Amino acid sequence: MAVGGRPKGGQSPDIDDTQFDDWTDLLEQRFGIFIAPERKSFLASRLRMRMRETGCKDYREYYHRISRGVSQAKEWSLLVDCLTVHETCFFRHASSLKFVEEVVLPDAFRRGDGFNVWSIGCATGEEAYSLAMLADAYCSEREESSGYGVTGTDISLPALRDARSGVYSNRRLANISAQFQAKYTRTVSEDRFEIAASLRQRVCFAQLNLRDVDKAPFAGMDLIFCQNVLIYFDRESRMKVVDSLVEFLRPGGVIVLGPGELLNWQHPKIRKVRYADTLAYQRIQEQARDAGSKELK
Repeated sequence: MAVGGRPKGGQSPDIDDTQFDDWTDLLEQRFGIFIAPERKSFLASRLRMRMRETGCKDYREYYHRISRGVSQAKEWSLLVDCLTVHETCFFRHASSLKFVEEVVLPDAFRRGDGFNVWSIGCATGEEAYSLAMLADAYCSEREESSGYGVTGTDISLPALRDARSGVYSNRRLANISAQFQAKYTRTVSEDRFEIAASLRQRVCFAQLNLRDVDKAPFAGMDLIFCQNVLIYFDRESRMKVVDSLVEFLRPGGVIVLGPGELLNWQHPKIRKVRYADTLAYQRIQEQARDAGSKELK
C-alpha cells in the first residue's frame, strides 16, 4: 500500500487518492461496501476516528493493523459500524409502510400461512419493530389465527446489540402513534422507553453482510424491506443483491426498496407494483401467468 510517512504533530493529513483507492478496494473486497470518490472526506474522517481509538498515527499503520486477519475481527466490526450510517427512526418513509399496511398484509393473509418479514439493514431495530407493530395490529384487529415473525439483519454488531435490547430514547417516540405507544411501548426511565416484551418475542436479529446474502438461512418471505442499504453498493452489486433476494420470496411476496435506490430493475420472476411514492416489486405467482389471475395493483 502506498502511503505517506508519519505526519508532523501526530495528526493525519487528508487522505490522498492512492490511499483512498487502497482503502476502498480493501473495504469492497472484505465487505462489499462501496464508497464513491465524492465521499473521500467521509472515509478519512471515519478512519481517523478509529485511528485515535487504536493509537495509530497514520493511515499506513492503521491499514496494516486492521489487515492482520482474524485477530482484528473486533476492530473490523467497529470500523464498519463507523462507516455505516445508523440514523433511523420508527415508521420511517410513511408511504412504504402504508403500502405494507394496506396492500401487503391483506394479500399475504389471504394466501394464509402467516406473515414472514425480513428487514435488511435494520440498524438499531426501529424498522423491524415498526413492521412488527403493523403485523401485530393487523392480526389483533382481525383476530387472525395465523402468526407472524420479523427478522432484522445488519452488518454492525453494536447496532444489533442495541436492537435486541429494544430500549430507546424518548425522542424516538415522535413517529409512533399514541395507540401504538400505549400497546407496544413501556416506560423505562424518565428519558427512555422499551419495546413491549410481547412484541420483542416476535422479532429476532442476526448479523449479515449483504455481500454474502446468498448464504442467508431464510426462505418463504412474504415481505423483504430493504431501504437505505443499497446506497453502499455500486450499481452492478445492487443488481446482484436484489436478484438474489428474489429467491428468498415466496410466490406473491414483495420486496420494498427505497424510492430511487434502484430504477429500471427487471427480473423474469418479478413485476413492479404501483403505489404512491413507493418502490416495490412482487414475485410472480405461477397462476399469475394465466390471464385471469390476481396480482397486486
